[in-house]
Amino acid sequence: MAKGDELVFVPLGGVGEIGMNAALYGFGPPTARKWIMVDCGMGFASEEHMPGVDLMYPDLSFIEQQRENLLGILITHGHEDHIGALVELWPRLKVPVYATGFTKSLIETRRLGEPGAPKIDLREVRPNERMSFGPFEVEYVPVAHSIPEANALAIRTAHGLVVHTGDWKLDDAPVVGNVTSEEVFTRLGEEGVLALVCDSTNVTREGRSPSEAEVAAHLAELIRSAPHRVAVTTFASNVARIRAVADAAQACGREVVAVGRAMDRVIDVARECGYLDGLPEFREPEAYGYLPREKVVALLTGSQGEPRAALSRVSRDEHPEIALSPGDRVIFSSRAIPGNERAIGAIINDLVEAGVEVVTDRTELVHVSGHPRRDELAAMYRWTKPRIAVPVHGEPLHLAEHATFARKQGVEDVVKARNGTLIRLAPGAPQIIDHVSHGRLYKDGMVLITETDRALPERRKLSFTGIISVAIAIDQHGEMKGEPAIDLMGLPTYGRNGEAIIDIVEDVVERTFGGLSRQKRRDSEAVENAVDRAIRAAVNEVWGKKPACHVQVVEI
Repeated sequence: MAKGDELVFVPLGGVGEIGMNAALYGFGPPTARKWIMVDCGMGFASEEHMPGVDLMYPDLSFIEQQRENLLGILITHGHEDHIGALVELWPRLKVPVYATGFTKSLIETRRLGEPGAPKIDLREVRPNERMSFGPFEVEYVPVAHSIPEANALAIRTAHGLVVHTGDWKLDDAPVVGNVTSEEVFTRLGEEGVLALVCDSTNVTREGRSPSEAEVAAHLAELIRSAPHRVAVTTFASNVARIRAVADAAQACGREVVAVGRAMDRVIDVARECGYLDGLPEFREPEAYGYLPREKVVALLTGSQGEPRAALSRVSRDEHPEIALSPGDRVIFSSRAIPGNERAIGAIINDLVEAGVEVVTDRTELVHVSGHPRRDELAAMYRWTKPRIAVPVHGEPLHLAEHATFARKQGVEDVVKARNGTLIRLAPGAPQIIDHVSHGRLYKDGMVLITETDRALPERRKLSFTGIISVAIAIDQHGEMKGEPAIDLMGLPTYGRNGEAIIDIVEDVVERTFGGLSRQKRRDSEAVENAVDRAIRAAVNEVWGKKPACHVQVVEI
């Protein structure tokens, strides 16, 4: 270790928000640090606030500018909020990506499903083996989570050991996947943990999360007791839940029909990795209509209300193969991600209106979180005994609660990180020493745009006020030729007193143009500005809103 070497931590996404997880660890002097990156995830955009945008990615410009010092990207597990940005952003970094076998296959399968996606340099990792990345030695440490092969990272440096938990929980009977080993984490604690960078998602919840085995038992009874069809929607990546549904279906003589591209991808990878061994092949959606009502279980994507996913289309009776009838049972084996409640509620209401029975975690144990509650967090702190706690993976409330909780566990130093904070973990007392460029990128169609792009604020404005388009032709003498072409989009047909808004606009255009001097009529910019102001004022009087207005003057 050279004089001046520092160990630093920089979250670029996932701290102060849910999703878009991406973090950097750096080692070396400030002018010549070597870096490793942990995860590269996406988030889902809100249609209300970002119309036309489906996905969000972390802005990685800070590390892009020094990518020659980036030694690799280490993926903790295969959830979209940890891998979903790789296909889009990896070409900007072009460094090896490390993951366990299941996660590696998920990334590759996802890549193959996107036309034109780059070939990523993927390298398989074996848990519990130590790998060297310049000044870092990294060990993948298996943990329980709601997807197979989730791992924490033990990151060893000359300044000490950092445990980056990733997403985890305690579950001694996970159905599929890892358990979180008290023995392993206690051993890390005995080695000496400088910092615990830890999941905060469920820190506000008391107790300990139920086991996947308990959920499996409840699902089995709900499927067994259903008189007609059963449809189960869950996160496609939750292989334990898929396995539980399939085991229950097999036990009562039902066949499983898998519906949705994301579900198909995960099922293919899970079979390849042996997680669905002993189960018959699932049926294609085309077989659904030919199976007796009491002999089928449909596994559907769309648990978060995604409008194009299978369940949403079924609820609107728009799916070409899958339909539900009164008396059928739909099980939401999931919990709403914050922001998705309204979309999920709309689907549930459509199903109830159609006479379908809906079961959620409000009344039955059909879902458990993959994140630790307070008793589980207390155990992790007890095992690892960190000198520093850095709460991550959560919104501001979660992070604040976690900071208070960590202090109560006797942690000496708690650092309140946010996206873009550069935290020196060692040497000396931990502290925020800088703020680096960070933010969000938005996937708009096939284009990535930044937060400063004019498209989003303009689109938001149009979604509230609509637009009026006016085209006026004038000759060289400043006379209007023919009638102006007027189009209204997103405005009501009539004003508050019943007057047609199109008539008001036509009248305003003619009066405004007629009131201009001949000299101003020859100035197309002056005509455009005058007509624009007059239309917005007149419409505001009868509607109470000022629409966007586009006036074009064509000289002929």
